[in-house]
Amino acid sequence: MTAGQPRTDSTGSDPTAGRTEEEEPLPSLTEQMAEQLGGWRGMVESSVPVVVFVAVNIITELRPAVIASVAVAVLIAVVRLFQRRPVRHAVNGLVGIGIGAMIAWRTGDERDFYLPGILYGIVYGLVLLGSAVIRQPLVGWIWSIIAAGGRSEWRQDPRLVRTFTRLTVLWGVVWLAKVGVQAGLYLADMDTALGIARLLLGYPPYALLLVITIWAVRRVNRVPAVPAPLGG
Repeated sequence: MTAGQPRTDSTGSDPTAGRTEEEEPLPSLTEQMAEQLGGWRGMVESSVPVVVFVAVNIITELRPAVIASVAVAVLIAVVRLFQRRPVRHAVNGLVGIGIGAMIAWRTGDERDFYLPGILYGIVYGLVLLGSAVIRQPLVGWIWSIIAAGGRSEWRQDPRLVRTFTRLTVLWGVVWLAKVGVQAGLYLADMDTALGIARLLLGYPPYALLLVITIWAVRRVNRVPAVPAPLGG
């Protein structure tokens, strides 16, 4: 056998034959990050409507800002659709922008553009902490869906249950902290600062939490569990 050739048994069969899809390795950290964040393009596109709203609202007034932000969000979704690219992130952004814009339009208050995001963040943070309290950590179940092909074997591994519980608490605390900052600016009627905070406290903390989560889970999976001693 020359160097670099795959090793075969005496029958010449391929040692990889018979592998199931479940045995394939998980996507790399960068692949999982790209999927969840939509890549750099997805991150930029989801931020553009908010940037447009903040900029136009400073220059003019509320209604032109609402129209401009919704128009940009629609344009991004349409372009992605025509390019046959995934539209999940664009549609999610469009829905969020649309709800906030509708509320702000009806109330005539610039702050209300950000109100749905604040309320969503509060609910999400509380749900995360609640799931950790009842030992059903939400981060673990989300991991099962997006990174483990729907499998939930982690429920049988006490180490992973502890890890996902701690990660869920971390996500909940960070989520409530960042939404608390936005809520404070909302109550203080600081519209421009609220828009800037929405951008700065959007993807950066989310990306950091994803990195910590993927690193922590892979670290536990690399270390084999120590079997409990049999009773004598």
